[in-house]
Amino acid sequence: MFERLTAYLDSIRARDPAPRSRWEILLYPGVWALGFHRAAHWLFDAKLYFLARFVNHFGRFLTAIDIHPGATIGKNFFIDHGFTVIGETAEIGDNVTIYQCVTLGGTNPTNGVGGKRHPTIADNVIIGSGAQIIGPITVGERARIGANAVVTEDVPEGATMVGFKARSTLVPAEDWIKEFIPYGTPCEDSEGNRVDCIEKLESELAAMKSEIASLKAAQAAAVEPEPELAQKSGTAD
Repeated sequence: MFERLTAYLDSIRARDPAPRSRWEILLYPGVWALGFHRAAHWLFDAKLYFLARFVNHFGRFLTAIDIHPGATIGKNFFIDHGFTVIGETAEIGDNVTIYQCVTLGGTNPTNGVGGKRHPTIADNVIIGSGAQIIGPITVGERARIGANAVVTEDVPEGATMVGFKARSTLVPAEDWIKEFIPYGTPCEDSEGNRVDCIEKLESELAAMKSEIASLKAAQAAAVEPEPELAQKSGTAD
């Protein structure tokens, strides 16, 4: 058990440059929240729902992190800071990192049956602060969810989701590097995408300006009277 705890603390230290020791990581609210959840989930599986809820609420009071006892969470799960909500039917894989103010929320089933209402998060996913992942969708392995993104559809493996409603960036999944990226933000790739988009927009803008100039020239030529007609008009006067 001690070896498992040490490995878990080391996995957090590998993703967070702030702590100077394992003892410091033991004070993290995300570590305590996960510990409370392990106990609450065990009680939930034993159908001791009231006790499970009691542990859940006590942990939420201490950590400001609300993880439903029914949620399934894999190894090396790390919540950096707090104010995160994880719903009952959420499933989280191994080595997942979540930053503050994230919601793994549910949708209201139309058939009146609870069932699967919350997201499934695959291994090695990073979810940025303020992101909202809603409904029984799947976030693929190694995906990155940008800060404040709102995700309501399945996310491909290795994709980065940004915006409201979140859209996939143009980086192919097979080109993604597989190591951990702090805060789920690959700055170099994102910057390259922005440059490409700006260049494309500038090219389209130049083409539109050229087309508008051509239309104006054609319109001016159509309005201007022909020389012969203008001369006849002057002679008649």
